[in-house]
Amino acid sequence: MVVPCDLATSTTHLAEISHCTTRTNHRTRRLTVNSSWNSDSGQARVTHRVANLDQKWREYQGIKNWEGLLDPLDDGLRREILRYGDFVEAAYRSFEFDTSSPDYATCKFTEKTMLDRCGLGESGYKVTKNLHATCGVELPGWIDRMPSWTSTNSSWIGYVAVCNDDEEIARLGRRDVVIAYRGTATCLEWIENLRVTLTSLPDDVTPEKKRAMVQKGFLSMYTSASNTCPSLQDMVKEEISRIIETYRDEPLSVTITGHSLGAALATLTAYDITSTIKHSPMVTVVSFGGPRVGNRNFRSQLESSGTQVLRIVNSTDVITKVPGLLVNGSNNVTKRGVGLQGWLQKKIDETDWLRYADVGKELRLSSDASPYLTKSDFATCHDLKTYLHLVDGYVSSSCPFRTTAKRLLSGTKHEKQQLLVR
Repeated sequence: MVVPCDLATSTTHLAEISHCTTRTNHRTRRLTVNSSWNSDSGQARVTHRVANLDQKWREYQGIKNWEGLLDPLDDGLRREILRYGDFVEAAYRSFEFDTSSPDYATCKFTEKTMLDRCGLGESGYKVTKNLHATCGVELPGWIDRMPSWTSTNSSWIGYVAVCNDDEEIARLGRRDVVIAYRGTATCLEWIENLRVTLTSLPDDVTPEKKRAMVQKGFLSMYTSASNTCPSLQDMVKEEISRIIETYRDEPLSVTITGHSLGAALATLTAYDITSTIKHSPMVTVVSFGGPRVGNRNFRSQLESSGTQVLRIVNSTDVITKVPGLLVNGSNNVTKRGVGLQGWLQKKIDETDWLRYADVGKELRLSSDASPYLTKSDFATCHDLKTYLHLVDGYVSSSCPFRTTAKRLLSGTKHEKQQLLVR
């Protein structure tokens, strides 16, 4: 049974109070739910448009670290988060998952038709660059006896899109550039995910104790190249440099968004842009269900570079808690204690490859808050559609879900099959 939250009437979200829900000990009803994607019409069911953002866009992009916007969640920011989530969904929908297809691991659509085919034809954005990531894992000789798709080492990972619609630019208050990344899909990408040893960033000459370090597999996917495919790093930097030069006289922002592995790559991409590209515009990461990327020194350098990171976290999603067992961060042990806890923290501090840290500002949600989620298995908790469903429903820490949320979960057979590959 769903009952109203007991909230004070002084909340700024008065319109949501009567629609806010919590769970009781009674069994919640099982509903057939649908995603924001309508596969029949090819259009998004939920339109994420708000009035002209004017100067508000900088706050939504994190110029003030989202202070006062997350609890309660500002409605305008909610719509912006969902809007960027749609771009990540488009990356998933454009990827060829079928291992029997000769086009496996490529983009199913052309740059001109991609957003339209994914229901974002009216978004005001145009895809300007397809992006590929290459795995740097050295394969054993016996891999030749396996199906060819198991050794696919360069795959389409996402795209760059630029807002080129005058009305949308006016509404946004600037010309926005989106870099969108999908999550893990291929065998070698899974292997890269498991390479959790921390490694130094290229060209880092700082003393070892102060050196920024990141997960080896993520860095490998970002920097590796093949004979036929340049690195993701080179593709992104070349395209962003071109865009900056093209629109250098206009207000410009770069928003990098991704889910799971894509969230980790988004963080590395943002750091790379702000620390190596001269006169880079405001760079913001909006990540969904991302794992930890680096150590405390990486977090410090990321913050110093001016990168703004908003991490959307589902508290029941285990992916957001790895790699690393205990780290100094906002959601873990932050003070050294005595006894077993203190001993464990000391051992972690002495072990370089385990010393991960969370980055950025966190918007923490929970599958347990939704009356539409009755089965919190691994795949459901981590799925991008679950994240967008929870963002749409979240009001505040005291009112975690509203019944008026329009974005519901997918129930199609095909999409359920894709949950496990993300």
